[in-house]
Amino acid sequence: MVHSFFEIDLEILQTIAERYGDDYFGCTIKGNHTTFRVFCPRSPFVEVEIFDEFEQESGDRKPMARNAAGVWELTIDENLAGKYYGYRVVPPSDDKPTERTDALIADPYSKWVTVRHNFRHEGKTLILEKTQYDWEGCEFVGPADLRDLVIYEAHVKDLTWQAESDYPDHSCYQRFAKAGKDSIIDYIKSLGVNAIEFLPLQKFAYCETPYKEETSEGVFNTWNPYAVNYWGYMTSFFFMPESLYALPTLPKADEPYGYSADGLNQVKDLVKQLHKEGISVIVDVVYNHASQYDQNPLKFLDRDYYFRHESDGSYSSHSGCGNDLKTESPLARKLIIDSVLYWMKEFHIDGFRFDLANLIDKETLIRIREEARKVNPNVILIAEPWGGGYNPTGFSELGWASWNDQIRNGVKGSDPIHGAGYIFGRWQHDMSRLSLENFIRGTLVHQPNGRYHRSSHSVNYLESHDGYTLGDFIRIATNHSNLNKVFANRDEVVTLEGVELNIARLAAFYLLIAQGITLIHAGQEYGRTKVTDHGNNQDTDVGKLDHNSYNKDNITNYMQFGDAKKNQALFDYYSGLIRLRLSSPALRKARPESIHFRNYEDALHITFTIADHGTSDPHEYFVSMNANPGSDCEVHLPEGYWELMVTETVASDAPISVISGIVKMPPFSGAVLRRRTEKNV
Repeated sequence: MVHSFFEIDLEILQTIAERYGDDYFGCTIKGNHTTFRVFCPRSPFVEVEIFDEFEQESGDRKPMARNAAGVWELTIDENLAGKYYGYRVVPPSDDKPTERTDALIADPYSKWVTVRHNFRHEGKTLILEKTQYDWEGCEFVGPADLRDLVIYEAHVKDLTWQAESDYPDHSCYQRFAKAGKDSIIDYIKSLGVNAIEFLPLQKFAYCETPYKEETSEGVFNTWNPYAVNYWGYMTSFFFMPESLYALPTLPKADEPYGYSADGLNQVKDLVKQLHKEGISVIVDVVYNHASQYDQNPLKFLDRDYYFRHESDGSYSSHSGCGNDLKTESPLARKLIIDSVLYWMKEFHIDGFRFDLANLIDKETLIRIREEARKVNPNVILIAEPWGGGYNPTGFSELGWASWNDQIRNGVKGSDPIHGAGYIFGRWQHDMSRLSLENFIRGTLVHQPNGRYHRSSHSVNYLESHDGYTLGDFIRIATNHSNLNKVFANRDEVVTLEGVELNIARLAAFYLLIAQGITLIHAGQEYGRTKVTDHGNNQDTDVGKLDHNSYNKDNITNYMQFGDAKKNQALFDYYSGLIRLRLSSPALRKARPESIHFRNYEDALHITFTIADHGTSDPHEYFVSMNANPGSDCEVHLPEGYWELMVTETVASDAPISVISGIVKMPPFSGAVLRRRTEKNV
């Protein structure tokens, strides 16, 4: 009799989930013995099929044995390294599968898969032996206090495409890992950030179904004229790095790729090089849903166990992607935790940003934190605190950091036309001066718009991969005609000048003097624009500013480092603010009671002092902002002499000048002053 997983003793499942390590499932080699294990609780029959080569159509099929917990296992007395395999799964008789029942599926615990470059993503798992890698003594990099982080969110290909001409035979990973003058890492160091957060690096379904062509599965793509998931938020294999980034160029349609597992060491080389420079590596991971149109193995193994469903049997879609993972299932939870630990142990990843983390059940979140801290006590865990609800306070209670959309909306706004925020001299919906002051303290609970119990849980950001870039948001908010304008040439819109530049500087100022963790998106430092590339005649928005570029593997998304030179003044302002922040503990991790605000008739004028010697910062700071677009304001300094560190145009970690008395604040400006003492005369 085939057991329903509901009939399997929960204690047995918990035993497997907790007793066995992160290398229990999948394929393991010990000497001349190769063992396969896969969890498939309701199937009456599972085979493993072994192939000498990827192109081989028919392999050596061997039946597997099932234990009481629904784990199928087979040991072969041979070292099978270098061969390929997949599983053949017979669905239970009472099941009505929505996927093919004759498909060969790769192992969900695959460390490397060779796949075809199409939306079905047909793949076979490559059998690998464990190998040694020389980390040259590089271990994890990351502070004990997350408020010491300034994070740079970036897509690995966005940053590396311009290096293609210099290194045509190198992959994205290899181009990124290049060090030295004018390298990508050199650029990141010149900006001053100390952590990079990569958009998903786990193997994902890059190809979507063809545009306006119905597939044999009945899918008709009317939404994506590029038929591409460029950002990577459709994970297929949670243990494998994306193999497209291990290639010099994209494969042709239907062409197999990933014959070699070179990408494993390429990722390690990249991480090692960043660690040598003292830069932490964070990876964006997607455990709330799985890839939708490809042959994702979890759907074939047991879609009812691994996925949440609606009452009509359809996949739940609180993620908006049609297939939410049932993270509360013990073996689904184990898969997630095993994946996190694998990336930490194998690739020395310092931290993770969890996409739509509110869809992950509480117990799994607790276990992730517990197990990850055993490997690295300073592991960086960041949640995107929405998806089926909104819960930054709940994550804070669990000791997790999370993205702070309150500061984003209050400072920048939620919509450039109808919902611009403080930096434009406006108030966004329920925001007030008290809200803006609380954001500076760390967006603390029991205060207006507060969400966090500690400022170390608040990831402050104004721009991310989602939505308009901050630069484009400013371009539209200051000139509404830019919303639907078609730009014949992106150079028309690249340079920020006048009011646009002043607002961009004020945004940088506010972000980098707020307590908590700072995150900026790649290109934010030079007012990056995303003008939709003119290369796709099926896209009706070509030439317009793009607010959702998830599907564009083209110049729309690629970083234009020449633009940084065109907006050098803004880049220098960001760089100076970052240096000041990282050299001034009180500007990032002061106790809230040490921050004192002044009251002015003009609510758009925010001024405060900080003096918190408990942070090891000996200085007292005076900080002022004026977001009023129509008037200057004069600020009377406390008695004594003050070192001017930041003005409306210059930011530095060394004094610009020494003043006393009055500071004049023009519209859209900020100033930081540091009390001059005998010790720093």
